Amino acid sequence: MSGTFESAQLAAREASVPVLALDSRQVGVATGFAVLAAADALDAGGSAAEAAEAARCRAAASASLFYVDTLEYLRRGGRIGAAAALFGGALSVKPLLQIENGVVATLEKVRTAARALGRLEELAVQAAGERPVDVCVAHLASPDRAGQLAEHLTSRLAVNLSGREVWCGELGAVLGAHVGPGMLAVCVAPRS
Repeated sequence: MSGTFESAQLAAREASVPVLALDSRQVGVATGFAVLAAADALDAGGSAAEAAEAARCRAAASASLFYVDTLEYLRRGGRIGAAAALFGGALSVKPLLQIENGVVATLEKVRTAARALGRLEELAVQAAGERPVDVCVAHLASPDRAGQLAEHLTSRLAVNLSGREVWCGELGAVLGAHVGPGMLAVCVAPRS
């Protein structure tokens, strides 16, 4: 998805200490949940290789789902083609996307923002299933919609969360530049 992993591999070759570079094939909070899994493995006395494997497994099991108001920002960043962006804009399609095997992939297409956000909630609940999970809602310039989604998921996933909160926060500038204002995302990360 970016040159970050390749940069990490190059830097690891120059490091004076052993470094394991890991491609999470995820973005944003899903990468953060993977890091937390690695830290937990180290805290439990695991080796660096065991920590890397814990991170890889949690990242692979995580669902990163998101909604964008327009495909234009993904087109500008080279994440989708111009034809897809033009087609989506012409039909007022509101796409639901996911990170799949390290790339942005179309999950579903709906016609209105309200339907897209309702479907995003349903997909997050489906991704959680019966398992214990951590959940985060991220947004770009849309705190009210993000807060409402986080409240709904807190209620619907109460058993899965076991008292943990649904985190909610604004997306950083690097990822935000690729998705544009109005973006809403949900990361569902199973706990081991």
